[in-house]
Amino acid sequence: MKKFLVAIDQGTTSTRAILFDVKGNVKFTSQLEFKQYFPKNGWVEHNPNEIWLTTLKALRKVIKKASDLKGNIISLGITNQRETTILWNKKTGKPIYNAIVWQDRRTQAYCEKLKKRKYEKNFRKKTGLFIDPYFSATKIKWILENVKNSKKLLKSNNLLFGTVDTFLVWKLTKGKKHLTEATNASRTMLFNINNNKWDKEILRKLNIPKNILPEVKNSADDFGITNKKIIGKEIPISAVLGDQQAAAVGQACFEKGSIKSTYGTGAFVIMNTGSKKIYSNNKLLTTICYRLNEKNTYALEGSIFIAGAGVQWLRDKVKIINNAYETEKIAKSKKDNDGVYIVPAFSGMGAPYWRPDVRGLIMGLTRNSDWKSLVRAVVESVAYQSYDLFNSMKKDGLKPKIVKVDGGMVSNNWFSQFLSDIINLNVVRPRVLETTALGVALFAGYQAGEFKSLNEIKHIWKKDRVFSPKLNKSLRNNLLQGWKVAIRKTLA
Repeated sequence: MKKFLVAIDQGTTSTRAILFDVKGNVKFTSQLEFKQYFPKNGWVEHNPNEIWLTTLKALRKVIKKASDLKGNIISLGITNQRETTILWNKKTGKPIYNAIVWQDRRTQAYCEKLKKRKYEKNFRKKTGLFIDPYFSATKIKWILENVKNSKKLLKSNNLLFGTVDTFLVWKLTKGKKHLTEATNASRTMLFNINNNKWDKEILRKLNIPKNILPEVKNSADDFGITNKKIIGKEIPISAVLGDQQAAAVGQACFEKGSIKSTYGTGAFVIMNTGSKKIYSNNKLLTTICYRLNEKNTYALEGSIFIAGAGVQWLRDKVKIINNAYETEKIAKSKKDNDGVYIVPAFSGMGAPYWRPDVRGLIMGLTRNSDWKSLVRAVVESVAYQSYDLFNSMKKDGLKPKIVKVDGGMVSNNWFSQFLSDIINLNVVRPRVLETTALGVALFAGYQAGEFKSLNEIKHIWKKDRVFSPKLNKSLRNNLLQGWKVAIRKTLA
């Protein structure tokens, strides 16, 4: 029988299940979008039951396809939107509140309070993170303090916390396994990345009980077996990775200094720093890239909150495009950006600014500006934000020569070229753009013994195209000057 690997890729706006053969080729994809909830300004929520149901439907379709193709699924991996926070009742499996999404800013005032108490330096040394509403810790605290049922469930020891991976493992194993892994744990602001333990001191300061937290495993490890009654088949769950780290694995960023940038809902740059933690002086995060055999490989990360989400905003809210694919033609149809800039700070700004309080801005409108100017400005903004991140890396003394890119936005050739021009680096696009799903599928195969080493996995990666900088220097400088003015105005 043919051998297959399955990845569940549970993202911010949709859930996918993808069937791969053991050579890393995509054989089948099932994708389902789910609803975004915005109850108040700066609040973003998902319904955990919708996340679960879309996962279940997508997974069942993939399992059926594997049997149609006369193949056997040897292993399953889960990759997920990180930091998104779910608390549920251990007895009933029912969430006690909506999932609070990574983009959510409701705990901003509380984060400011923690900073005023001078906690940030200590938290950063232990977790690699800044104190920000982005991470799970303050979201957990908000639910514990604002949801009536939580105190009662805590008392009876019936409350569980998990990031999305934990919730899905718990559901797939029918409540048998309450687990997470190192990369997801490292995004909670509760996990000490030096000793690989939940940090007692931080838990005490935030008044979060340790008994609601999952056990932390390696990225490739035994996460239990799917329950036959639920999905119709027993499949070992053999790998879990946060989505950005999974993309780094899918891009074969195993060497120290290798770097990838993913352009999905947000955009995330990860540089592998090997067994050494690098603390940035320019507001980048120190995080775990992956953990194998109890050994951490670390990374430096820059997070942009709005990339593809800006294109979604054009489609769903402003309603000037029908789909993301149109943006390439529209951007190309204009000879320049007409001096129009959009800073898409819809939910504050991530690295290197870390300003949860700021909001979006449109600058440079004239009578000559049209709807196409807005579309182009949104697409351009993603390249400018990337420039800010790479500039921070440069200031930290890190000088990448090439960057491997992936995610939905990079299928747009105009954007990929513009990105290369603005960051002034060679941009390499892989053949398989689903690198997030591919990364976790390959780790699941590694755990199942299908691949003997990371080197074997590395040979599966294939490049599609290289984009090299072509823009003349003074034009590039002018564009960046305009962006810097727009940023100054946003931050003011």
